[in-house]
This record gives sequence, C-alpha cells and structure tokens, in this order.
Amino acid sequence: MAGLAAQPRVQPVATGLANPWAVAFIEGGRFLVTERAGRMRIVEPDGRVGAPIGSVPPVVAGGQGGLLDLVLDSDFERNRQLFFCFSEPGPGGNSTALARARLAPDRSRLDDVQVIFSQKPKVASSLHFGCRIVETPDGLLFLTLGERFVRKQDAQRLDNHLGKIVRLTKDGQAAPGNPFAGRHGALPEIWSLGHRNSQGATLGPDGRLWMHEHGPQGGDEINLPQPGRNYGWPIITYGENYGGGPIGDGITARAGLEQPLHYWVPSIAPSGMAFLTSDRYGPDWKGSLFIGSLKFGYLDRVELADGKVAREHKLLEGIGRVRDVRQGPDGLLYLLTDSADGRLLRLLP
Repeated sequence: MAGLAAQPRVQPVATGLANPWAVAFIEGGRFLVTERAGRMRIVEPDGRVGAPIGSVPPVVAGGQGGLLDLVLDSDFERNRQLFFCFSEPGPGGNSTALARARLAPDRSRLDDVQVIFSQKPKVASSLHFGCRIVETPDGLLFLTLGERFVRKQDAQRLDNHLGKIVRLTKDGQAAPGNPFAGRHGALPEIWSLGHRNSQGATLGPDGRLWMHEHGPQGGDEINLPQPGRNYGWPIITYGENYGGGPIGDGITARAGLEQPLHYWVPSIAPSGMAFLTSDRYGPDWKGSLFIGSLKFGYLDRVELADGKVAREHKLLEGIGRVRDVRQGPDGLLYLLTDSADGRLLRLLP
C-alpha cells in the first residue's frame, strides 16, 4: 500500500464549480462547498452540483475576497450548526467576518444566520483576508486574519485585528484565557500577531494549532502559533518586495520575534492544510501534513520528524491551483482546485 500511495491518482467527484474555496462533509456522503463569488452549494455523492442555497449574507466578491472558509460545528449531526467566514462590506471598505448558521434539514438554505465577529478596522482593499477557521477540542474557534496588504505595519499593533490570529467562543466573544485580555490598548480576541495572510490552518495530532501564511515574493511560512507570540511580519521575513528589494531592514531574525517552523523560497502560495490521520494510504503517509500550492499547482506532502519538516514530496504536479485540502470521513483526502471551472477531487490510494 505504501508503494501505491507514492503515485496517487485522483478521481473527479464534481466539476463546474466556480472558484471553490472550502469543502465540508455532510450527511449521506454529500459535500458542502463555498464558491468565492458568494455561493454555497451541495454536491451530491454522484457529483451533481446543486443550486446555490439560500440566505448566504452579502459578500464583497473581488480580488481575493468573497465567501471563503467553512467548517461544521463538532456537534453538527445534532445541531446542524456551521461557521463560515467571508469578506464583509461596511463603512471604510471591508474586512473578514465570521458567521454562524444552521443548515436547514432539506439543505436548501441557511437558518439563523448571524455574524458573530468582524475584523476591525474595515479597509479599502481586495487583498489578504486570511479566513481559515479551526475548532479546538474544547469548543473554541481560531480564525486567521490577513493584514490587508496596504496595512501591513498594523500586524505589529494590538489595537486592531490586522495580521492576527484570534481565538473566540462560538458566540464570537474573546475566549477565556486569551493572552492579551486585560492589557490596556489591546484587543482581547488576539491570540498571536505579526502574521501576513494565512490561507491554511488545522489542528495537529497533538492538538496544537498549525498554520501557514503567504510571504511576499518568497518567504511563505509554516508556523505553530503560541499565545501572545509575535511572528514578525513585516519586521522579519525570508521574502522581498514584489519586483525585488528588501522589506523594511531586510532582516530575517530579531530578538523577541518567532522564527517559522519552515519556509519556502520561492513562494509556493500555500492554501488548504490537513493532517492525514487515517491508514488509507499506508504507513508512510500517516501523520503527514498536506498543503496545496496555488502558484505551482501541486499537492505538497510534508513529512515531519520530531516536530520538524524532514522532507517534502510534490504530488499531482500540474493538477491546477489547489485551494483546499481536507480529510473526509472515509479517511481519504479531498482537494478543491480553484479556477473558473473548479473541481472537487478524491485522492485514491
């Protein structure tokens, strides 16, 4: 089995999706998929793509913005609750927002839709929304927030949500025990700071939060965000300005700023992130981290040893922009390719 996994094959589940961004697995072998333009659709087990479901709130669809990540509540089978994030319009521009809703029993619409958190401030930008959601075993939510490109210096300030990871309750409030709670001038939702634009986040087998983030020209990073830590953007980076030239002082390290677990030069433009916990692909793959590459169009299998990146394997080169990677209830990996004719794919062992 290990030999078979070294040369994986993909099986199309659905085609004709328009810039799909995230996939979740619901009852009856169905899939719930977001499309960046602001639509949420059901994909049937036989690949039929349903009409857009109702009651999705308005999104700012343009550039990198739109309807983005989606996760099911850990108790979804009982409460039908889900969370999704999107670019929300408002005074001053737009920002990443997190919403809670219930999927109707007939799967035709969202009920009880409520925006529970909005990134502050709103910014006139179509870039760097971040927008990955992770539920923790104790029922809290991590949300990654980009620094909106034009406000990168704000990633170093605690009076805003730009370039941050926040930790929230399922009501959108600051989670108890957050590191900056009670500090004057700091927003209590903040978990970590100094991030650029994270489009991948997941829990590791050890229960810790893992994430990756886009660097500028070079310097994409994998990080394990710890409470109250500063991950350096834009003071330190392994990348440079678009077109060349240093960012800031052009340094890669400074005391008090965290080093990435791993970085890529040149950038791969990572998106989607999942640990494989199943045995479906054999022992060599179990425990690997899988990350999509938007820039080069492949699936990256990251082997870890002693908590470090030991080696990488480029899989499915040329498959297209891999936007999302998830392990399904069947233990198989599923991919979304981000294009005008996007696909939901199943990775076969």
